[in-house]
Amino acid sequence: MAHDHETRGHHHHDHTDIDWSRMAEHLETQAELFTPLYERALAWLGHKQTEPGLIVDAGSGPGVLSCLLADAFPGARVVAVDGAEPLLERAQARAERLGVADRFGTLVGELPGILDDLDYPVDLLWASRSLHHLGDQRAGIAAFAARLARGGTLALMEGGLPARFLPRDIGIGRPGLQARLDALEEEWFTAMRTDLPDSVAEAEDWPALMTSAGLRHTGTRSFMLDLPAPTTDRARAYVAASLGRLREVFGEQLEPDDRETLDRLLDPEDAASVHRRADVFVLAVHTVHTAVRTG
Repeated sequence: MAHDHETRGHHHHDHTDIDWSRMAEHLETQAELFTPLYERALAWLGHKQTEPGLIVDAGSGPGVLSCLLADAFPGARVVAVDGAEPLLERAQARAERLGVADRFGTLVGELPGILDDLDYPVDLLWASRSLHHLGDQRAGIAAFAARLARGGTLALMEGGLPARFLPRDIGIGRPGLQARLDALEEEWFTAMRTDLPDSVAEAEDWPALMTSAGLRHTGTRSFMLDLPAPTTDRARAYVAASLGRLREVFGEQLEPDDRETLDRLLDPEDAASVHRRADVFVLAVHTVHTAVRTG
């Protein structure tokens, strides 16, 4: 989904309380920043599914990755699927701007059931951090697998490492701020999963879950985004937006000193802020798991 994406891609995907129209610009900015990582992942994927006829981006968000899929597989038709129509409108507009609209479509509805509306089996089903928003992830993978053509590939982008934007010790506040934010976000994510309809606790062994759906696991690989300091204004804006959303969600749960540090990091007038300091970077790792339908 908008996978994503965000420091972890988690709290921005909660369907219950997010205004997707308001979020669209942030989601697009993040996906555009992460494009080098996605391009490497799709190049790797291209060796596994060489000439797909139909590609589905399950949980596409505003379509940045959908259009990258169209570019990576020029002979394929791409369908962006999402539950948020405003994001799909952006996806369609992006496809038109990039000249791929003639082989690009959208489908609005909730996963995985909406996939039953597809006219044809899928040769490549890409799900980037959308599966973890389904209460029953095992059933979700089984539903994805059922839509694959024989020889078709399921590619799940799930897991990886928390993003890092700053050194452990930034010269203000207590060292280790991002690690403490990660811990809060992990707690939030666990609660989010628990509250999903039909939630089922499941060990996040994605290859095993794909195998349980009758697929043959064909690979797992992680891809890194490394934008070193001193970074670009675009990356700084992304870092500021990401930390700002963490401040909005977790501000009251932070210790007072961490809240003060975060406020300083977000204040454009403060020399210690991410808007001005020289040591801001973006380092992130996303993991992709692939499996093929053999029967």
